[in-house]
Amino acid sequence: MDEKTKQAIKIDLSQFKLHIHLKHKTELTLHFDSPSRMFYLAVIALVVNEMKKLGKITSIPLQEHSPLLALLNETIGGSAGSSDKEHLLPRIYRKWKDALPDLENGPLFKVIGRKKELEDGVGKTYQFTEAEKDSWANLFEYKGSQENVRLRFSIDKLGASLNDVVILYEGVQNGEAWERFIANLKQKEEKKPEPIEHVPKEPEVQVAPPTGKKIALLKRWQWVALAIVLIAAGLTIWRGYFYTPPGKVASVERMAFPLPDKPSIAVLPFANMTDDPRQEIFCDGLSEEIITTLSKIPKLFVIARNSTFTYKGKSVKVQQVAEELGVQYVLEGSVRKAGEQIRITAQLNDALTGRHLWAERYDRNPRDIFIIQDEITTHIITALQVKLTEGEQARVFSKGTKNLDAYTKVMEARYLSYQTTIEGNIRARKLAEEAISLDPHYAVAYRALALATIVDVWLGLSKDPQESLKKCIELYKKVIALDDSFALGHTGLGYTLVMMRRYDEAIAHVERGLELEPNSADVVYVYANVLLYLGRQEESIHFFQSAIRLNPKPPNTYLRHYAVALRDVGRYEEATVQLKKAIEREPRDIMSHVVLASTYSMMGREKEAHEAAAEVLKINPKFSLEQFAKIHPYKDSATKDRYIDSLRKAGLK
Repeated sequence: MDEKTKQAIKIDLSQFKLHIHLKHKTELTLHFDSPSRMFYLAVIALVVNEMKKLGKITSIPLQEHSPLLALLNETIGGSAGSSDKEHLLPRIYRKWKDALPDLENGPLFKVIGRKKELEDGVGKTYQFTEAEKDSWANLFEYKGSQENVRLRFSIDKLGASLNDVVILYEGVQNGEAWERFIANLKQKEEKKPEPIEHVPKEPEVQVAPPTGKKIALLKRWQWVALAIVLIAAGLTIWRGYFYTPPGKVASVERMAFPLPDKPSIAVLPFANMTDDPRQEIFCDGLSEEIITTLSKIPKLFVIARNSTFTYKGKSVKVQQVAEELGVQYVLEGSVRKAGEQIRITAQLNDALTGRHLWAERYDRNPRDIFIIQDEITTHIITALQVKLTEGEQARVFSKGTKNLDAYTKVMEARYLSYQTTIEGNIRARKLAEEAISLDPHYAVAYRALALATIVDVWLGLSKDPQESLKKCIELYKKVIALDDSFALGHTGLGYTLVMMRRYDEAIAHVERGLELEPNSADVVYVYANVLLYLGRQEESIHFFQSAIRLNPKPPNTYLRHYAVALRDVGRYEEATVQLKKAIEREPRDIMSHVVLASTYSMMGREKEAHEAAAEVLKINPKFSLEQFAKIHPYKDSATKDRYIDSLRKAGLK
């Protein structure tokens, strides 16, 4: 590192990062990585630059810098940094007072290199000491009112002086760096075309026809008028392609979840634009396979299928999806018929800027589905500037089938098994068996058959559950033999081994699955389930929360098992919140009523426990507590006995 840049506090305006490295004290690197966040780092730099000019750490009045703040807002802030000029100062005041000092949740920056945990699948908590949090919060002093704002960046609270802080930009420092930064912003602003205002049409006035010199003058003005029209047309085209109105972009502040520390993406279900409803399975499969492939990349944060498919068939805006799921990027696409071929279009959008990062059209044979899927994934990785090692590349890209019929049968079988209905699962088993006969080397087909087999056990369709579980283990071993990089093969085997009470073997396989697809909500969820049954409830809670963040609109099974983990560690109120959420979604979810009855019973709320138990019997009058006890594979018999006893006290037999 250059000797000149060894200062303890660095404000890097080239990368929009703030580094605080104080010996024996605070070490933080904060990334201000969106237009709104960039704006506020620039405000910090403005305050520091003004303090350096004065030669002391003091409050800086912002009213004097209103034009400069407006420039920052309109350029790097993209008008997302705050608000219109009239409300700019009050907004900065509130952010300086409330959002910037919030180190733990970091709404205006990303904390790099710190572990985080998820609270109830919503909040973001970084692991800091109280001293670190206090030191950061005390940096942001303010005086005056929202209209008369005076701000101070109190680096002396960290034991630092003005000489310890440096502003960096394009290889220069401090005042020179700030001046060059502002000059570049002004240059960019000057290049922006002026918006064309509507000019009211003047009332018509009758005039005499022109003659002589007037005709020559008129011709010259006609050329000028033509030039103006062409310029206006050019501006209109420019605005259509490059200008995004403020209302067309997502807001970080309106997001339901904090943005992850890495590129985050939601893949919407590809729209079926053909006249054939059977193509729905093809379209859904394409979307799901892209999600699965992206989930193998540790450097990405990928929303699960269950959440993105809630938008299927709906007309939604990219910014709405981004705000509801807490992501920056959204992939959308469609499938059409083009003669004997299919035409697939895909487009990657940056919801925070409203820009299209990449778009492509593919006219291919339907049998090229896996090639197309890999090409789309490659384009996404490139557009998001994610670099893969050779090992990651080998693991990420698909090992599918060339048999289109086998592919569509597997897609449909998997969908039917997830519905957990008797009729659907019988159909799923048949489809999976047909897919295997079409392509005996297709790993995903064996996984589909294994899934149908274990669902048979849970639904009570199996004549011999132990034999069914043994068959399931054989199928998952076949999956792994064909494709050792298939994460759901490993986690599926691990879960089945738990059902067989082979706990040590189980944990090794689910850990392998998590290593292969750390961003797959289903993989994380199964891992959490296995930890739960092994008696590691505290650990499982963290992974349930991570799974729900990856799948913000999860199936009820996520919420239910998360509630079980919370209940087992005594967090009863939190457990009831998750269970009520599940029951509100699906009133006939019998398992959620079972867990709710147990939770109320353990809380000593007998009346509510009996009411929940009554709902169980209302849904299934033949409910058997003895049969229920046999299914649950808890390693710790005391935990299982406590669970069953709580249900017995609630009135179930």
